[in-house]
Amino acid sequence: MNPEEKLTIAIIDDAIHTETPHGRTMKRIIQKLEESGLVVGDVGSLTDARAAAAQLPGIDCILINWDLGGDSQQNHESTTKIIHEIRRRNDELPIFLLAEPASQAPSGLTVEIIKEINEYVYAMDDTPDFLAGRITAAARRYREQMLSPFFSELIKFSRDFEYSWHTPGHAGGTAFRKTPVGRAFHTFFGEQLFRSDLSISVDELGSLLDHSGPIGKAEKYAAKVFGADKTYFVTNGTSTANKIVFFGAVTEGDVVLVDRNCHKSAEHALTMTHSVPVYLIPSRNRYGIIGPIHPDQLTPDAISKKVQACPFTKYADSDHPVHAIITNSTYDGLCYHAARVEHLLGQTVDRIHFDEAWYGYARFNPLYRDRFAMRNGAKDSNGPTVFATQSTHKLLAALSQASMVHVRNGRVPIEHSRFNEGFMMHTSTSPLYTIIASLDVSAKMMDGPSGKILTDECIEEAIRFRRTMARINREIGHRETPSDWWFGMWQPDAVTDPKSGKRISFTDAPLEILRDNPSCWVLHPGENWHGFEGLEDDYCMLDPIKVTILTPGVADDGRLEPFGIPAALVVKFLDTRGIINEKSGDYSILFLFSVGITKGKWGTLITELFEFKRLYDENTLLEEIFPDLIESYPDRYSGMTLPELAEEMHAFKRDHRMLETLSQAFSLLPEPVITFADAYKRLVRGTVEQVPVEKMGGRVVATGVVPYPPGIPLLLPGERAGDQNGPILEYLKGLQDFDSRFPGFNHDTHGVEVVNGQYLVSCIKEE
Repeated sequence: MNPEEKLTIAIIDDAIHTETPHGRTMKRIIQKLEESGLVVGDVGSLTDARAAAAQLPGIDCILINWDLGGDSQQNHESTTKIIHEIRRRNDELPIFLLAEPASQAPSGLTVEIIKEINEYVYAMDDTPDFLAGRITAAARRYREQMLSPFFSELIKFSRDFEYSWHTPGHAGGTAFRKTPVGRAFHTFFGEQLFRSDLSISVDELGSLLDHSGPIGKAEKYAAKVFGADKTYFVTNGTSTANKIVFFGAVTEGDVVLVDRNCHKSAEHALTMTHSVPVYLIPSRNRYGIIGPIHPDQLTPDAISKKVQACPFTKYADSDHPVHAIITNSTYDGLCYHAARVEHLLGQTVDRIHFDEAWYGYARFNPLYRDRFAMRNGAKDSNGPTVFATQSTHKLLAALSQASMVHVRNGRVPIEHSRFNEGFMMHTSTSPLYTIIASLDVSAKMMDGPSGKILTDECIEEAIRFRRTMARINREIGHRETPSDWWFGMWQPDAVTDPKSGKRISFTDAPLEILRDNPSCWVLHPGENWHGFEGLEDDYCMLDPIKVTILTPGVADDGRLEPFGIPAALVVKFLDTRGIINEKSGDYSILFLFSVGITKGKWGTLITELFEFKRLYDENTLLEEIFPDLIESYPDRYSGMTLPELAEEMHAFKRDHRMLETLSQAFSLLPEPVITFADAYKRLVRGTVEQVPVEKMGGRVVATGVVPYPPGIPLLLPGERAGDQNGPILEYLKGLQDFDSRFPGFNHDTHGVEVVNGQYLVSCIKEE
């Protein structure tokens, strides 16, 4: 709902259009509301009322007739359900109940219902002018309090139409309108965007740098909503949020425990702070999916051994780690039992940093209880101080680059004034107020019952999609004939009914069981579906909204089967149909069911997967599916069919043992030779050289080598690449050879420059 739009009133009353005293009075009330500039919509049946209850975001006030459908107990029960549904979704929206005078005690009206309504109205008691005024006032109060702290002030300021003598230079969009291209730009985005693009000089809106005024209020409000002691808004993504935390908690000579499954921003933070990383190694399964760090790596004894084994800790000020960073959830949706991780790591470090870039919604649904940083009841003055960095824009509703840092203080609390110095080192003095407003609005959206409603919808839609895919696989994926194949799903095969204790196939499990019971998603020991060994029960859970589709080809033991369809082919096909996945592996494709998901969206995905299957089963020529590919590489792909290319790709991956080599490469901890900072110094000074992957044996890399997606380092700056025939270089060589063999399906590996099909990596010059 645009705060500048007219107020909207919904009237649920089947007697409006009747020639009765009540009907005529309601018509006069509607006339008065419309004369005052309000928009009025009426709903004339119980069925329509139920549908209208789901459209609350566009409504400022609801009037509902208690006798909707007639004065009977059954109809009153239906009306009660509608009121409950409205309140379940929005506990602030004003509800006016139209009924008989209170002295006549309308039948069926309970104290419970009276508590849920705002006003009890008998339309015949007061004048239409008076009632229209009451309704208008309630709607206006709701519209004003509905806004979040900073956003409301931004709206007020933009309404003033003041002349701007400060930056930005476009002065509310005026500058853009002076040239044709500028006018096109202005028209595309609209005047309101430019009028709200303001300078930090605007005192009325406060400052992001000193957290004052409406911005400071918005951060305090977000801290309340997200369960933090302190929250900081970040306008350059969680890459910057991670650096802010490091600069506020870590300095040169400090030992830091680092999840090897970390984003490259952690590597940058280690480089800039000159701190010493000691790595915690996550597991991987047969699909190449990254799993959790096993708890036995987080014990004080295990950490002590890791610190002693690191060659750089001898230069540290102390061998006692001061900080730890853990990725939660992982890029594939694996969530730690955060309380367990804090208990284990908290015996060694005083500060724990959960990189929850993809996980900002966890607090708002009980399915994730105990599996995120800012948990209710987690505050412990004797425990570690805990940070959570969240990309609010990723799976909640905020603009790109919108992120937050949440802090829960423990035995070594963060002092705001000192921490803010690190914050200011990474924050622009000209932040985009639109991003700040989106963070503020996102917090408001998740406050109260709407947080659970929104996350429930994500989870439910993901479950419906998962069950539909599993049911299709059960019906046609049995491989009795060549065309009997379908896509698998990375999810449990069966779950346990919490009431009866009986096992139920995932396909047949009721929505409520899968939605409400975390145990359905836990990686239980001994279950084959997840492919991780040696886990504690309840230690790790799969987030249902992060959906991984499996393409055919991988056996339960990790071997590649005779029949297979590499994910790259499916991804490219979906791309031609306007469906973009989040990331993909060799035989896996990840889709995110965010707040913006709809049934139509995932229904279209299934339809297009069926279309891929049809084209495959009909042995369709590539030129009919990928005409751009044929145009770019006619000599390579002309005359080939989709199954032929799939078979050739699959055979390449099988012959080159790519899944096996990937697992070995990422399970290996390379030898660190020089520090990140030293490697970067040499890079800047130019004492590096580009080395072909075939000649990298024993060389020390100057930059990280990071395959995308999801951006997990294979090699970090200053590390030795290992033997020429070792798993790291064998894996890189396999990627290079695949790219050469299958042009148009190239891998994206940061730190690798491709020249004439050859992988080159920046390495330290040998003396």
